[in-house]
Amino acid sequence: QRYCQDTYRGQLASVHSSARNQELQKLARTYNTFLSPWIGAVTSCRTGKWESHWEDSSPWNYANWAPTQPLHIVTTCTTLSIRDGLWRSRFCLQLRPFICQY
Repeated sequence: QRYCQDTYRGQLASVHSSARNQELQKLARTYNTFLSPWIGAVTSCRTGKWESHWEDSSPWNYANWAPTQPLHIVTTCTTLSIRDGLWRSRFCLQLRPFICQY
């Protein structure tokens, strides 16, 4: 998120529809990487309950989690699978490609 803000003056992408999810999945596929990229969803424990939110503070009105996701263990960031378009929780310190919107 910090790199996206500092370098591109943007935010990690937020996804608010199935069409947008498919568009970003298709975009990510064009970069010939095996790693699923970061999007801007974070899952954390707030006021005693687990919830997901977008880094850009936009409304949480769409989700496309893989089965058993998101994880509710520690705060996690989210990847968009280039293979199936589903979202998965990952530890935030992993180096991965990312989708920045600006």
